[in-house]
Amino acid sequence: MTETTARASIAAYYDAFNAGNAAGMLAQVTDDIEHRVNEGGIRRGRALFAEFCAHMGVSYRETLRDMVIYATPDGTRGAAEFTVHGEYLQTDPGLPEARGQTYILPAGAFFDLKDGRISRVTTFYNLADWVRQVSL
Repeated sequence: MTETTARASIAAYYDAFNAGNAAGMLAQVTDDIEHRVNEGGIRRGRALFAEFCAHMGVSYRETLRDMVIYATPDGTRGAAEFTVHGEYLQTDPGLPEARGQTYILPAGAFFDLKDGRISRVTTFYNLADWVRQVSL
């Protein structure tokens, strides 16, 4: 795998995200995907990742902008930095009530890749900042 292939896989993953295409996101991940959620647990496997994608599509409408993608020369690791422009559509348990609030949030993610697909994604953003924005 090369740096170019890794960057293309990550870009395709986020292109699918921005299009609201969960199937397109799933096409970019391995069967044993490890999804490490910001300030949360670890989801392992395509089925749990698909459940997460379905939940996100109901609770949030998000577009990622200002995308910058990095990859190691051997294509086994990558990262992305972006700005989330979102709307909070349906209340998530344990979070403030959703009333269609909008938010803008800097975020990033780290990736492991194998055989041209994403095998780990770890997402980071400032949850306290998000809570502040949707609580205004």
